[in-house]
Amino acid sequence: MLNGSILSLITFLPLAGAIILALLPRRGRIIQWWALLVTLATFVLTLHLPAHFEYGHSGFQFVINAPWIAHPAIRYHLGIDGLSMWLVVLTGFLAPIGVLVSWKAIENRTKEFYFLFLIQQTAMLGVFVSLDLFLYYAFWELTLVPMAILIAMFGRTRGPQAAVKFFLYAFIPSALLLVAILWLYAETGTFEFTQLQSAIAAGGLGPQALFWAALVFLVAFAVKVPVFPLHGWLADGLTEAPTAMSMVIAGKLGLYSLIRFNLGLFPQQAREFAPWMIALAVIGLIYGALVALVQRDMKRLVAYSILSQLSFCTLGIFCFSITGLDGAVYQIINEGVSGGALLVLLGILYERYGTFEISEYGGLSKRLPHMATLYVITTLSLIGLPILNGFVGEFLVLSGSFVGHHGWVVAATLGVILSASYMLWFIQRVFYGPPSSLVENRPTADVNFREFVTLWPMVLLMVVMGVASPFWIRGIEDGVRPLANPPMTQPVAQIHGRSLPAQASILKGRQ
Repeated sequence: MLNGSILSLITFLPLAGAIILALLPRRGRIIQWWALLVTLATFVLTLHLPAHFEYGHSGFQFVINAPWIAHPAIRYHLGIDGLSMWLVVLTGFLAPIGVLVSWKAIENRTKEFYFLFLIQQTAMLGVFVSLDLFLYYAFWELTLVPMAILIAMFGRTRGPQAAVKFFLYAFIPSALLLVAILWLYAETGTFEFTQLQSAIAAGGLGPQALFWAALVFLVAFAVKVPVFPLHGWLADGLTEAPTAMSMVIAGKLGLYSLIRFNLGLFPQQAREFAPWMIALAVIGLIYGALVALVQRDMKRLVAYSILSQLSFCTLGIFCFSITGLDGAVYQIINEGVSGGALLVLLGILYERYGTFEISEYGGLSKRLPHMATLYVITTLSLIGLPILNGFVGEFLVLSGSFVGHHGWVVAATLGVILSASYMLWFIQRVFYGPPSSLVENRPTADVNFREFVTLWPMVLLMVVMGVASPFWIRGIEDGVRPLANPPMTQPVAQIHGRSLPAQASILKGRQ
């Protein structure tokens, strides 16, 4: 019985919680406790999905498909597969952590903050479970509004400017995305993902028009990842955003949408874009690492680190191998866990010392040994130390991309080396060496109980995902298998400008 409604419950429970929260009094910490209760309940519901998922089966499960609007034909169509299941669970897992890390950080306008935070949760969950393109677009656009408002309201020094930049970067390509979606509906008469797949595969749509539609989809999603050089909003947005929003501001939505819709709807066009996307991924990987090396602000360092790490995911996606796609999705989850943990740790450090300037710190390991341990484990996860989760994702992406892309993979390994350089330099500068005057003159307590409860589940998950990766991979592989090496939709496939018959005649001539 629950299987038929579980996705609706997961998606709209945060929204219902936000509506009730708006009616609660501003007294004590009732707002925080209610937000924590709602997010914990949502996370518990998400655990129903992996517990009852039928592994080994491609296709969507827990499907709800009911008519919503007759004209145009829009349906309330929800479902998940191995690609989206773990992203739903990850979103549910990070939400209560976001509440806990904001407990002391957000002291003013708490009702507005948690109201928008819960709406953001519903929007993100809706993106991952929607199988009607119009419904998906409604959730996609809804993610922009709470995020932009929260950056503007709770930014450090330049919140409004960062919010405007983020909104414009994301909104303009999204407006074009709506045009492409409406064109697909005009040509096919449906917004449903599976029906659109069949219609496009049947070859009834013009290849030139399909190319431009696929390009619009690609750009809209690439901005949200972000893919180099569309990353202009990232550093300011991540630096100004409160910690709870920093954990979700980049990566998951754009990368998921690239896999689901660019590879899922436009397999041939995705292959045409692949050489460019692989090149941009490797450039972004190295560029992000090099810029991170010269940062003196912790949050900006992490912002460019995220650009570098997410470029690994783009590389894995556009190599079209099962291994590479497995690694890309695994890296999305890793970034949510390990990158999220690092942002939480930065927020905790900021609460104690009031600055993100690296030069202000030094010798923290002597005063805060527990926090230093958490920082070191998280950093080692992000640079891909074996037995931790980052190693699994990076290894799968690099090994899956190596066949056919040797040169790019060799260049990508330079990014791995650079990431180790800037992360280890950051840890050494902040936690080791002689104590700075700030650290000496402002004694502070080590990790408290709330922070312990917030961080240690994330650290334990880094280890478990590093040593028990098949538990996650078996579901992911069910979702990405239909996307790997997709069949060409034209009668005669083109390879490097030559048709298959021409390639075959050349081979015969060489025998």
